[in-house]
Amino acid sequence: MILIDLDGTLVDTVPDLAHAVNVMLERLGMPGQPEEKVREWIGNGAERLVRRALVGAYEGEPPQRLFQRGYPVFLEAYEENVCRESRPYPGVMEGLERLREAGYPLGCVTNKPARFTEPLLDALGLSPYFGVVVSGDSLPYKKPHPEPLLHAAGFFKVPPVESLMVGDSINDVEAARAAGFRVVCVSYGYNHGQDIHDAGPDAVIDSLDELPGLLS
Repeated sequence: MILIDLDGTLVDTVPDLAHAVNVMLERLGMPGQPEEKVREWIGNGAERLVRRALVGAYEGEPPQRLFQRGYPVFLEAYEENVCRESRPYPGVMEGLERLREAGYPLGCVTNKPARFTEPLLDALGLSPYFGVVVSGDSLPYKKPHPEPLLHAAGFFKVPPVESLMVGDSINDVEAARAAGFRVVCVSYGYNHGQDIHDAGPDAVIDSLDELPGLLS
């Protein structure tokens, strides 16, 4: 069984997330943020992204009243443009096709809320590849907690020792280790500006299309 992260692994979603962030900031009378800055803030779910955008930094907390005003604006703006410019990374479609042909059960495990995950997968033609999709609000916990990975493994009735997580960030590595999975990371993606090699995955690949060869 192979579980694959969404944002930063399968799809480059930064352009549409940055657009929604800046719609929110403009509505609040705050200065916009460049796309590259938003890229560093992604990976812990929509709520955490919005909090980072409101303080303009990776760490820190905005006033709760400001968050309560801004968060619904972000959600509405992103829902309206969830797949305006988001695209699969090179090699993703080819890699998924080869993995499916090889007979691997495939799942998508993401911290993205389900209201965005499912429309995005549908719009990009990715949904048919996945037997299970676990979103950031599908369960009480999300990555780096192991529960989403173990839930998907339970769906497929596959033990963790026979399971692999593919992602782009330390959250994916920590979730995989806690669940007893092996973990492969992509060299691109949104690891908060840090080199993914430093997180200690079992392997790093430059394209999802490299994964079938790595596993054979």
